[in-house]
Amino acid sequence: MTVRFVRPFSVAAYLSRYLGLAALALFLVAAGIHRFGPLTTPDLVGLLMIAAGIALVAMLLALVGLERLWTTGARGGLSALAALLLSALPLGVVGYGAFLYWQQPKIYDISTDLADAPEWLVPPVANQQWLTRPAAVSKEDRDAQAMAYASLAGRRYEGAIDRIYTAAKKMAAAQSIRITHTKGVIGTVEPPSVGVPEQDKSQPTEEAPVEDLPSIVPVPMARPVEAPQPTFFNGSGVVLMQGETRTRIWGLRFDILIRLKEEAETTIVDVRVASRYGPHDLGMGAAIAEAYLDALDAEMQGLNDN
Repeated sequence: MTVRFVRPFSVAAYLSRYLGLAALALFLVAAGIHRFGPLTTPDLVGLLMIAAGIALVAMLLALVGLERLWTTGARGGLSALAALLLSALPLGVVGYGAFLYWQQPKIYDISTDLADAPEWLVPPVANQQWLTRPAAVSKEDRDAQAMAYASLAGRRYEGAIDRIYTAAKKMAAAQSIRITHTKGVIGTVEPPSVGVPEQDKSQPTEEAPVEDLPSIVPVPMARPVEAPQPTFFNGSGVVLMQGETRTRIWGLRFDILIRLKEEAETTIVDVRVASRYGPHDLGMGAAIAEAYLDALDAEMQGLNDN
């Protein structure tokens, strides 16, 4: 009589695959709606933690399925392997975020000038929901920043404030910083209109026969518009530009304040960056400030070389 071996069925392995797929789907949908839709950052963090929890359960069930495959030859090995792959992204991202949370200082506001941080023109306000944080930045926060980001400092450039202002505004646009408020700049001159100047226009006259018109008629030329618009300053020697930006992948919102202070024949540039939500910026605030200052260094170096 032939004995036929019937492989057992691992429910844990098959269930882990569906849970891993659900975790990945929740992760991708939440990230997409936050980046391109109305989902707020506190809601995103909550959904990512739920997705990571589901992925963790899927991984544990997958390990149980693999153990059953090893000991009893139970079916479901491919499902367990698929569950591990599907759970890798949610668990990896949330795990890396937790690593940064414990490694970086628990601060949400950084400044290149710790002694005299630039004051917000319009204090950022956002509904923190469950990501509560202190209302004001304390001295302990500034001390923690000094220990963690000792190399983060402002810049001093040779030149008048109007020259540095032009470069600073240009680099803000290059770094996807949208300037919303400005202080210290009086205004700009409207660009010249294209066409015939008003004083050069002649008054309309009565129509004359076509045969009386000259054969050669001068054509008015438009005035050049390549010249930059002049900017006027209020004489205080300080210009403040407040704006906002979003990280490239996740779309996390940050508020930025750029301060230009004229001293003698030099101009000092300081930057303040604060995360819009939460008590921790995971080190991204310092990275944003450093990236902007490095870009400004390159721009000023190019201007000096020219």
